[in-house]
Amino acid sequence: MHTLNIGILAHVDAGKTSLTERLLFDHGTIDRLGSVDAGDTRTDDGAIERRRGITIRSAVAAFTVGDTQINLIDTPGHSDFIAEVERALEVLDGAVLVLSAVEGVQAQTRVLMRTLRRLRLPTLVFVNKVDRAGARAEGLLEDIRRRLTPHVAPLSSVRGIGTPDARVTPLRYGDELAESLADIDPDLLAAVVDGPAPTPDDLDKALAAHTADGSFHPVLFGSALGGQGVSDLVESVVRLIPPAPTTGGTTPRGTVFAVRPGPGGERTAYLRLHDGEVTERQRLTFRRRDADGRPREVSGRVTHLDVTGGGSGPLTAGNIAALTGLAGIRVGDRLGDPPRSNKTRAGAPPSDRAPQFAPPTLQTEVSARHPEQAARLRSALLTLADQDPLIHARPTDAGTTALLLYGEVQMEVLAATLAQDFGVEADFAPGRVRFLERPRGVGEAGEERPWHDGTRYWATIGLRVEPGPRGSGGVFTYETELGALPRAFHSAIEETVHTSMRTGLFGAAVTDYRVTLVRSGFVAPLSTAADFRGLTPYVLRQALERARTRLYEPYHAFETEVPLDALAPVTTHLAALGAEFTGTTGGSTAWLITGEIATRRMREAELRLPGLTHGEGVWWSRPSGDRELRFQ
Repeated sequence: MHTLNIGILAHVDAGKTSLTERLLFDHGTIDRLGSVDAGDTRTDDGAIERRRGITIRSAVAAFTVGDTQINLIDTPGHSDFIAEVERALEVLDGAVLVLSAVEGVQAQTRVLMRTLRRLRLPTLVFVNKVDRAGARAEGLLEDIRRRLTPHVAPLSSVRGIGTPDARVTPLRYGDELAESLADIDPDLLAAVVDGPAPTPDDLDKALAAHTADGSFHPVLFGSALGGQGVSDLVESVVRLIPPAPTTGGTTPRGTVFAVRPGPGGERTAYLRLHDGEVTERQRLTFRRRDADGRPREVSGRVTHLDVTGGGSGPLTAGNIAALTGLAGIRVGDRLGDPPRSNKTRAGAPPSDRAPQFAPPTLQTEVSARHPEQAARLRSALLTLADQDPLIHARPTDAGTTALLLYGEVQMEVLAATLAQDFGVEADFAPGRVRFLERPRGVGEAGEERPWHDGTRYWATIGLRVEPGPRGSGGVFTYETELGALPRAFHSAIEETVHTSMRTGLFGAAVTDYRVTLVRSGFVAPLSTAADFRGLTPYVLRQALERARTRLYEPYHAFETEVPLDALAPVTTHLAALGAEFTGTTGGSTAWLITGEIATRRMREAELRLPGLTHGEGVWWSRPSGDRELRFQ
């Protein structure tokens, strides 16, 4: 028996949860088909998910085919919950990207495929809803080649597509598959051009090899609700997607990709193990890097272990388990050290993959509607931040809690979750764009036992501020001798540096900085940790003012589809808003315009689009990083 961890990914409403339900039903994991509309599916088990009919959290379920156990990871489709998708990508052996035969290639589909191709993750494309009115095949295949990936070929065909009587038939390997594979396989190209013609066995080997290395993407057709073509999909998953390789090491190494709170406050962590073995009662140490760049370790003993599809364990390499008993565990924690090798089938060790999507760009503040619930709200938000570290919950000077979010839908879901799961009614301030500052150069400052605002600080501090690498967050280091100060004084300086960097010279949070303690001293027995906490902000501010900072604003990548006669007015309006265009593609009925635009200008672009396109324009966008603010 071997295990495959397969992600089901899609644009919202393409049918991935229905496909997950069908796979579990067809292979005996569940005894009845649930429905998204009825709110009784296996993986969307949260009350909010069932009420809204969308997936919010990744969920895992398993079924068995012959000697292969397939762990299905159903991921959210709405772009506001892209962080859940990113965490799932770290633990997958392969993916099924679901498209609707009616809606075709949608915006989120393109984002997901770009990421899957970059990771070289084996991916099958499943075209769902072939039995719905408006479904199409030939034109959709061309859209897939043009907008997703050029290296595709169908492994099945549909008879009666777009009708309730649609039927799916596997295709015999032929010229179309050979020509598609020849584009990326020199040996096959030589056989196609010079002969002898490749045999079905040759094509089968090439198909398996190039699907496994993520360079080719087979396309299958079917209907999750009707069941057509689903068995062909399963057969292709088992045959074409190999298990992820392991190093053969005995030391446990894995990734926590989900955390769920229990009714008693305990946490259940979902761990994908890459190497080694984990058993109940075993003591584990997880590592993480906090938002400010500081490393941290969390240790605990496993009190209960439930292996997906396999009961009480042990958890072995390649499998997933739910673990309890690990207080303080959070999403993204790593078990063990990363492997020495930097190369695996997907291009990078799963535990070392860099973030694939931009961080959230919307900032809001949350307060309790009833003041007596303020403490409970703060505790609840910290719990939710463990499930989604990207929301970065932190207290503000006004007594509220600041959060980072991807969009308004995520805000609505958080409000509902607070009310339902924690009994707290919360008010969210209108979301605003989150700006960042980064040091421009190097600045240094120091003070020895000074007076500030009438207070004498019995401390000596010298700090140097300089830029850090992009994405490094905040780093604090020492040039002084570590024993020169008591440990409590060192900790007071470091903690205060990171806290003070939440507000830079322009009022935004400072990131990607490196602060070095270059001078220190104390006066025994007068000095206390409070002296160092009080003096650090003054010295740090002086050093930051000498280094100076640049202000950065978030950007969104956008796609807009507009009628043929609306190209000029739409592009003119977007250009006036400072948009930068990356492509304009014409079709028979519409233009597809792609580019990037400052997040603060995006709302205006969306609001004007209906008037410029007679209500026919379609807009989609996603965070794409940040750029230095151009003052206007």
